[in-house]
Amino acid sequence: MKIKIVLLICTGLGVFARLGHCQHVVNMANLLKEMRDFEQVARFPEPIYTLKQASSYDRRSTLRNGAGWFANSDFNQFIRREEQDGRVEHVMMDAEGPGAIVRFWLTCLEKPGTMRFYFDHEKEPTITVPGFDLLKAGLDLGPALLNPHTNYDPKGKGGNTLYLPLVYNKHCKVTWEFADSADLKKPHYYQINYRTYPKDTKAETFSFEQLEQVKDEIKDTENILWHPSVNRAVTDSIARRLNPSEECMVELRDANQAIRLLQVQLADLNRDKEVLWRKVTLKISFDNRETVSCPLGDFIGSGYGGNDIASWYRALADKKTLTSHWVMPFRESAVVRLINNNDFPIELTLSIATDRFEWDKRAMYFHAFTKMEEQVWDAKWDYDPKKSPKGDARAPIDWNFIEVKGEGVYMGNTLATLNHMNSWYGEGDAKAYVDGEDFPSEFGTGLEDYYNTSWAPVIIYQTPFANATRADHTSSTGHNTFTRTRILDAIPFKKSFSYDMEMLSWDGGYVDIAATTYWYAKP
Repeated sequence: MKIKIVLLICTGLGVFARLGHCQHVVNMANLLKEMRDFEQVARFPEPIYTLKQASSYDRRSTLRNGAGWFANSDFNQFIRREEQDGRVEHVMMDAEGPGAIVRFWLTCLEKPGTMRFYFDHEKEPTITVPGFDLLKAGLDLGPALLNPHTNYDPKGKGGNTLYLPLVYNKHCKVTWEFADSADLKKPHYYQINYRTYPKDTKAETFSFEQLEQVKDEIKDTENILWHPSVNRAVTDSIARRLNPSEECMVELRDANQAIRLLQVQLADLNRDKEVLWRKVTLKISFDNRETVSCPLGDFIGSGYGGNDIASWYRALADKKTLTSHWVMPFRESAVVRLINNNDFPIELTLSIATDRFEWDKRAMYFHAFTKMEEQVWDAKWDYDPKKSPKGDARAPIDWNFIEVKGEGVYMGNTLATLNHMNSWYGEGDAKAYVDGEDFPSEFGTGLEDYYNTSWAPVIIYQTPFANATRADHTSSTGHNTFTRTRILDAIPFKKSFSYDMEMLSWDGGYVDIAATTYWYAKP
């Protein structure tokens, strides 16, 4: 009898470099699986990628805190102008592969024109969109993967956000052709977040044939994103009445575990729920190091007031039950504490579900931290771009959410504000800095744009990856809360990460800010 021996040889990154695992293929199906995998975010990405953003930010912003840094004409700004077959195309994105577009946000006042996606240096576009509107791209997606903004008008103002991953092997270029010269002055805004992988990564370029092949995968993803369900049996719980300044805690001591469900229920004692959710603090330590410190409402993405939220990792129902599905691994121990900072007693139940987690060199700890500051100056948006803001007390500022040292992945944030003005406060751009770069990897186009909506002031909305959970007034006066979870568009960093928001408003004034940042980091 002859014995046939078959050798499976890995290519690309190599069997030895990958410790015996064959090379991962980047394609639409695998990225959709990654998008809905709760545990994936707790491990450093493999294959590693860089996350960049192409946007219509004002090109006068060139030098950090120099003249033009707070220029606010964040529309109709492109990389360059090209002529193609007798037409003029404005380049929105131009990136070498292998890579993938993982978030595409846009909005406008007028939709006529043509958008084109060119993959792998092909002369003809793979995707042609008749208008500045991704709902017209023929992708046939549900509202989790292609979400129209709350003010979307198919014939006029408004936009949408695309989360379907568009993979390319060699190159990707996205262009916009105005319908006529008169449209050159009508605002068109965009943000394109994209991954770039190492050159030897195998990537399967998008095609409509491929889209048809993964229809079931898309349908499953759409359903799961709207209805996240983790059926976990509670392993530890405690029910307590806490007097002012008292705390309760649950200690977990077991090797190689992860918290997969964290639930807090606050009893209705006829107290002010707005105060209640801000004044109960959650603190979590993993392996004797505290990595979570947030008010409960801010941790869950609700901010001040405990308004309901329905998001991928986070939920608050009936202002009563907080549920977190963030995967929080630990090697040996974890301690979860709840502290009552109210001046009245509260009753609560804390429930936790843990399960096995294989700790390896890619494993990371979960972090969440809330920073608060009152009376932050929010300058008027029309600050002279020829003027340097240095030394000018009335100039705009970049308000920093977080600065992190080490290796990890940024997962998003919650912004809860109390606006003391009678008009929109969020004209400023988001700026994300990775590994000490001088110019941000992400330079946004406005606060509401970062949170997947457009044309402020906004109204309450719920989507899997972005939510507005509170909006007291149509003018944006009073309390406002936005939150965004980043999965495929999460930002890996090797040395450091920093996130700023420009403080710009319509009229100039003051706001109180509570910013909660979520990230994973290696020990």
